[in-house]
Amino acid sequence: MTTPRAHWTRDEHGIPQIAANDIDGLYWGMGYCHAMDRGLQMLIMRILGQGRAAELLDGSDEMVEVDRFFRRMNWNSGVADEAEKLRIEASAACSAYCEGVNARFAKATPWELKLVGVRPDPWTVGDSLLLARMTGFLTLAQSQGEVERFFVEMVKAGVSDAHLEALFPGCTRGLDRAVVEKVQLTERIVPESLKWAAAASRMMASNNWCISGSRTASGAAMLANDPHLETNRLPNIWAEQSFRWPGGYALLMTMPGLPAPLVGRNAHLSWGATYTFMDAIDSWVEHCREGKYRRSDSWFDFDRRVETIHRKKGDPIIETFWENQHGVLDGDPNVGGYLLATRWSGSLGGADSINSLLAMWTARTVAEGMAAFAPVESSFNWIFADGAGDIGYQMSGLMPKRPGDWSGFAPRPGWEGRFDWAGFVDPSLLPRVHNPESGIVVTANQDLNYLGEVDPINAPMGDYRARRIEQLLSARDDHDVDSFRAIQLDTYSIQAAEFMEILEPLLRAGPIADALRTWDYRYDLDSTGATAFEIFYGALLLEMFGPGCGAPVVEHLLDATGIFIDFYQNFDRVLCAESSPWLGERARDEVWRAALERVAARVPEPWGERNRISLTNIFFGGKLPSFLGFDPGPIPIRGGRATPHQGQIYRAGDRLTSFAPSLRLVADMSTDVLHTAMCGGPSDRRFSKWYKSGVRGWLAGELKVRNAPA
Repeated sequence: MTTPRAHWTRDEHGIPQIAANDIDGLYWGMGYCHAMDRGLQMLIMRILGQGRAAELLDGSDEMVEVDRFFRRMNWNSGVADEAEKLRIEASAACSAYCEGVNARFAKATPWELKLVGVRPDPWTVGDSLLLARMTGFLTLAQSQGEVERFFVEMVKAGVSDAHLEALFPGCTRGLDRAVVEKVQLTERIVPESLKWAAAASRMMASNNWCISGSRTASGAAMLANDPHLETNRLPNIWAEQSFRWPGGYALLMTMPGLPAPLVGRNAHLSWGATYTFMDAIDSWVEHCREGKYRRSDSWFDFDRRVETIHRKKGDPIIETFWENQHGVLDGDPNVGGYLLATRWSGSLGGADSINSLLAMWTARTVAEGMAAFAPVESSFNWIFADGAGDIGYQMSGLMPKRPGDWSGFAPRPGWEGRFDWAGFVDPSLLPRVHNPESGIVVTANQDLNYLGEVDPINAPMGDYRARRIEQLLSARDDHDVDSFRAIQLDTYSIQAAEFMEILEPLLRAGPIADALRTWDYRYDLDSTGATAFEIFYGALLLEMFGPGCGAPVVEHLLDATGIFIDFYQNFDRVLCAESSPWLGERARDEVWRAALERVAARVPEPWGERNRISLTNIFFGGKLPSFLGFDPGPIPIRGGRATPHQGQIYRAGDRLTSFAPSLRLVADMSTDVLHTAMCGGPSDRRFSKWYKSGVRGWLAGELKVRNAPA
């Protein structure tokens, strides 16, 4: 039995309070409490990342497909070698973290895994690096890859350059359309069973902010963060933990399995994160024959990786993946033809991030925070506020160095060496700002390229949320925790207000029109106007893009993908334009009237009745009777796609998911506390009183007070 290197208790909210004499002890306590409170979450994530879910959990066809995805990504490769890149101090801290995890697992492992006969192997530093890679890609960098794949499908479907440019400005610059049209796709966003229409000529989330003391009631800098991640799962992706050591403290939001101080504050500095939409994932068209790929006029062998997916109560499945310097091939090069190879810049990293973030336990200034987070390999927008009144912003992520005529959005010929990555951009060139004259920094997944010397973002989310937050922050100079909380809960949609300027003159009779006429553009739970607008918006997408893409394709994108969720402003630009190739011979108002007529007789229910989710247990996945209490809900979610309190619920494939504030955090640097709310609770144990203890306060918009541990 390992001798404890830290002591822990719980506060009144169930949050572990961890005390140790040194940094290694803090990591030991972090690991112990992660394993105690979120052991099931950690072990399931590891099983998934290793591509062993069909072997260890469930041998269904669905789980085999999950394993096939993770084996293709190959994030478990080389983690032991990557661990060797940790600096001495970081390596010691990570080893202490693993010792803490394994000390807890030596006492008890999750009973759910015992049901399926899983006896977990000890936790290793490599396991933490695996989870770091998974966290940086899933639903984050992944969305960039999906929209780029969707672009390829549109090219192959015959969508014209003019139509593509209207959706994704600059996307066809330097594009060899003939090459892309030859690509044979195995993985698709739109199933082949859905037929694209030819686009004829008559006719494709998170908030944080910080402000200087000149804008606050206390005179000190303040910071807020509410990452919009999948919220309809228990436990929450975040774990709250508080730490004390001689001479210091930290109030953190951590992620189980990751030994790092990700979001929160210490005695001198606070920090928060949102996703950037940096393009860190590229595809190349590979000309293949007889298992080889072409480079200029020569042919080379692909690296061949054979994976065996073991399956409960079934025969093993042998999968072969083909790789070169451009990543993993989508298909078999022995068949010949043109196939896509895709690479994500963060697929083999992890050590540099852990090395850098060690400094955050004792960082005192915004400048130190910016320097620590700049080398982080996954792409995030980091903001900072310190006790001296400084504020700042730093983008992180490995941005590939590409030739000047390629943004990375559309694939390029793999046989032309000039399109190979030439390393990664120096982090000092990425968007960043320190003490802006306005005294305000806001990031909400919008385009922030103007703050850097390079352009890492080529497909941002809409700027509606950022504009609304800046509007509210600029309206006063006496902000406090209550005003920040009000902004986090704000449901006003600038998108809806701008759409209604066009729509209002077109309204006639009917329940949809009646609800829209009196709507205040807020997605409150009792609002029928919000529901009416969403009904109309879906009809408008069908009416505008259906003739060019085919109505079944648009319906699939709406019902089973995140394309319209992540990149809605690209489509909004077309929807609101008075002139566009997508209009063909129609006038914009004609299209809008037709969409309105489609739904005019619908009777909109209150938004809180339409926009509801259940919090589904990650292990049982909604398969147990509701009276057992594993899946609380359904619960109503305020907000929409373009409101500061985002509240999007949609289906991605066969999975119901959501974008909502997974946590809310406010730090006023005039105090020693952190104000937080989290949808869930500290523990993943269903029969713990801390399983869903935070849900009520999160729904009510309350913020609990977290004090520095005694």
